[in-house]
Amino acid sequence: MRGEPSCPKCGGRVRAPGLFADSWQCDVHGTVHPLQPVVPPSVEALEVVVHRARVPVWMPWPLPIGWLFTGVAQAGDDRTGARATAVACSGPGPLGGMGELLLVAEELGVGLGARYAGIDGPDPGPSMRVDRPPAVKVCAGGRPTPLWHVEGSPDDRAVFAGEARGLWLWAIVWPEQSGLLMYDELVLTDLRDAGAEVELVPCGALSPRILS
Repeated sequence: MRGEPSCPKCGGRVRAPGLFADSWQCDVHGTVHPLQPVVPPSVEALEVVVHRARVPVWMPWPLPIGWLFTGVAQAGDDRTGARATAVACSGPGPLGGMGELLLVAEELGVGLGARYAGIDGPDPGPSMRVDRPPAVKVCAGGRPTPLWHVEGSPDDRAVFAGEARGLWLWAIVWPEQSGLLMYDELVLTDLRDAGAEVELVPCGALSPRILS
C-alpha cells in the first residue's frame, strides 16, 4: 500500500511545496492536488476525510442490501483541504457475483475521476455524451441529478458522470454489467451532512479499485 502522496491523475510521485513552488508538483502534470495514501476502511478513516473535505463525500445511504463501505480516498493537503473525494462500496451485483461502486466528487481539473474511469482526463469532456438524454438519474443531496454515460472507458467497467452541487460527480461500476445498479435511482448522501449516522456505516475489506 502506498505510504506517500501521489499524483491524482497518473499515480506518479509528487514533490511537496518548497523553495521553488508553493504547490505540489508532478513531473508529468505540473501542479496537482496530491492523492493522500489510502488506509483500510473504517469509520475513523471516513470521518477524517469528511472533516477535511471541501467537496461532497458521496455514499449511497442507506446502502443497498448486503453492500459495505470498502474504502475512501482524498486529493488535497492540509492547506487546501480535500478537493476530490472517492468512496468505494462493494456488494452483491444485480446479475449475481460481486459488484463494486466508486463515487467521486471533485473540482474541475483535479483528474481523480478520470483516472478511476480509465479515460484521458482530467474531466469527462467530450466523452460524456450530453448530446443524448442522461443514462441514469440519482438523488444527490436531495436533488434529482442526471448522469450521462462516459464513453471510452475499459470494457470491465461502466462509467457515468454529471454535476452535483456545482462539482463533478462520477459513478464508476465494476463489472460493466453491474452498471444496472445505477438504474435503481440511488439515493446519495453527502456524509458531511450525515452527522452521527457516519458511525453506522458498515465496513468491509479494502477494495483494490480505490488503489488503482
